[in-house]
Amino acid sequence: MNARMLIENFQEFAKSRNIDRPTMMSILDDVFRTMIRKKFEDDSNFDVIVNPDNGDLEIWRNREIVDDDSEDIWDLDKIPLAEAQKIEPDFEIGESVAEPIKIEDFGRRAVLLARQTLIQRVKDMERDNLYQKYKDLVGEIITGEVYQVWSREALILDKDENELVLPKSEQIPKDRYRKGDTVRAVVHRVDVVNGTPKVILSRAAPAFLERLFEQEVPEIFDGLITIKNVVREPGERAKVAVESYDERIDPVGACVGMKGSRIHPVVRELMNENIDIINYTDNLELFISRALSPAKVGSMKISEQTGRVSVFMKPDQVSLAIGRGGANIKLASRLVGMEIDVFREATDYEEDIALDEFTDEIEAWVITELKKIGLDTGRAVLAVKKDDIVRRTELEEETVDDVYRVIRQEFADDDDLPTDEAAPAASADPESAPAAQ
Repeated sequence: MNARMLIENFQEFAKSRNIDRPTMMSILDDVFRTMIRKKFEDDSNFDVIVNPDNGDLEIWRNREIVDDDSEDIWDLDKIPLAEAQKIEPDFEIGESVAEPIKIEDFGRRAVLLARQTLIQRVKDMERDNLYQKYKDLVGEIITGEVYQVWSREALILDKDENELVLPKSEQIPKDRYRKGDTVRAVVHRVDVVNGTPKVILSRAAPAFLERLFEQEVPEIFDGLITIKNVVREPGERAKVAVESYDERIDPVGACVGMKGSRIHPVVRELMNENIDIINYTDNLELFISRALSPAKVGSMKISEQTGRVSVFMKPDQVSLAIGRGGANIKLASRLVGMEIDVFREATDYEEDIALDEFTDEIEAWVITELKKIGLDTGRAVLAVKKDDIVRRTELEEETVDDVYRVIRQEFADDDDLPTDEAAPAASADPESAPAAQ
């Protein structure tokens, strides 16, 4: 492979990767100087002239002529007079000799290595540019085109045809993609795998919902309204706490827009995700009440030391507070940063029995476990579903069944006995799986 073919091949490859001319020239110069250093040890007295337009390459070795008996004849930038006169008979001591070096003089192996090095340098530059570009775009929305869909992820191409990854776990469950579809997602993170950056996109992250609101609500973009927190069950439900820095602006109304004009595009993008907009307040009790919307709270007990909140409400409000699959109470807990326990108000109940009265039939350690989660009476235990008790205590399902059996026997003649349908209560741990109803 001669110099012209080498440069033309590299030029074509560089153009296909959108490498600009100055960068291409810099890479060529650096690679050829590396070849020179390997053969001649030093490149300081060499000139490299590359013209990628016509594939020309000129390498000139510059040396100073010294006397044949001089001690400097072994210096890399010196040449004995006798050797210089073989190039040009008129040369004299003290003059400079510019000797052309052909690329073929480096040998076929060196030329092939140079070609591989040129291609590798471009790929390294592409990887570095991709990392630097998307490292600064983490948390921002980008638009891409679906190139390929697999079972665990989708490959997305951006406008520069960089390959981005949208994992199944970061998609909205209702998302269905085909090749050529346009996708909007937020840059979730940039991983480096074996030296290669891997850009991970997300449509399930709270940041995606936050960026969508910034695009649709000018007041958020301008900083007049701030989003304090966002929690989501992707594709199902989300809660967004907003606060206005201008008393004249209603943050909830501004986010919803006239007849829902602002929130509807966000809902459509999120595959009809149910979004609750909540007015943020420093009043924790009021904030918790708003977070449990649409349920209406009767009263509550807040323990900041344990990070738990006991909320009491009318029986017809409990199912609203819990939500389908426990989504509402779980999101509310994550939004306020505390675990919320929901209980029915017991004002309509008649006689109740303390758990300590069951010590003959229920082991003491079981009673202790129930008391740890605030269940200290028989009716209180029956008001909570088995799955929730198992999740919140160290008790197994069989043990809870035995507890239910013993307590129900005591209340067997009571028409007001709570049933699973009439009296479920629930809690939600911000770090746990979906709360039981």
